[in-house]
Amino acid sequence: MENNLNLRRYDIDWIRTIALGVLILYHIGMYYVADWGWHIKSDTTYFWLQDVMVLTNPWRMSLLFFISAVALSLVLKRYQTQDLLLIRSKRLLIPLIFCMFTIIAPQVYVEALSQQLIEPGFFSFWSQYINPRTTLLTEHHSPLGLLTWNHLWFLPYLWLYSVIVIVLHPILRDMANTKWFSNVSTRSFVILTMTTIVLSWYFLRESYPPSNALVGDWYNHAKYFGAFILGYFFPRHANWWSELIEKRRLFVILAVGSYIFILLDRHGMFTSLAVMYKTNNVVKVVYGYLFSINHWGFIFAVVGYAGYWLNRPSPGLRYLNEAILPYYILHQTLIVVFAWWLKPYLLHPTIEFPLLLAFTLAGCAIGFEIVKRVQILRWLFGLKLTEDSRTDKIRF
Repeated sequence: MENNLNLRRYDIDWIRTIALGVLILYHIGMYYVADWGWHIKSDTTYFWLQDVMVLTNPWRMSLLFFISAVALSLVLKRYQTQDLLLIRSKRLLIPLIFCMFTIIAPQVYVEALSQQLIEPGFFSFWSQYINPRTTLLTEHHSPLGLLTWNHLWFLPYLWLYSVIVIVLHPILRDMANTKWFSNVSTRSFVILTMTTIVLSWYFLRESYPPSNALVGDWYNHAKYFGAFILGYFFPRHANWWSELIEKRRLFVILAVGSYIFILLDRHGMFTSLAVMYKTNNVVKVVYGYLFSINHWGFIFAVVGYAGYWLNRPSPGLRYLNEAILPYYILHQTLIVVFAWWLKPYLLHPTIEFPLLLAFTLAGCAIGFEIVKRVQILRWLFGLKLTEDSRTDKIRF
């Protein structure tokens, strides 16, 4: 049987779009969720919202890395290595650098302003923000001073993983062409994916808690690069994709069941197990697999249902494919700025939340319409510049 490399997969584009929508809702939720730190917080927060956020928190970014690798794997044969490295660097690094100096700055400004660490005046703040030797807010400095990538941490991670896979593609491709690889069953693939999460969680989670700092972030690298490598191999097997689609209901059941366990555990329903977690390795491994089932169960369910329902073109998909990177870049800054603007009105969240969502989406749409019409902005936001570049089918 042939693999999926010659197929046009519209479902991957839809998954990416849906994942961005979930991310926007998640980041608005961070404004209202109790006891979880974020750049700015509402005066009205809810503990119950934590249970809602936990529904996607463990796996939403792994899903993005997984489908980004699938998309990369599907187009690798169309490019020379040096050309693909150049495309990836233009698409990811140029927006990262530009936006660290511009788009991210209002987030840092509003956060500092909300904590009464600075006086009002954005441009005065910005002149210090872009100065790597600034003495402003020294306790909040990174190696680059106040410069940060905040929610754009995904871009340098994706660039690094892409470079590794592109450079190693000949070796990885030869592995995927072996008889051994073609004989790996879907069950073995699922067990392998879940075991990678368990191992990284067991050995790295406590020693290297997630930092999104790229350097030294070993638990995140193990989790996300593991998802990326598995995403590279996923479309190169003849059966895995079709069998995930066929077994999509099973993965939903596993994912929801493990999510219920996580909720019950969070609310103290398994006190005796929780006590044994630190001292009993068997209990720790059991927890690891339950969390892994939750993690990959939802990812495989999303891939399965998208493959069943969404693997078809749509008039809106072309717009969404081009808009997704500018929307991703802009959304969190817009959330933070609009939340700060709405805060003095003391609106109840049932009114404020839909307003915040509407303003954010409108801001993203307007921003994208401006960006796509100005060539220099297209380049700075990672969009294609010429008609000739339409052969580039890689999104994130």
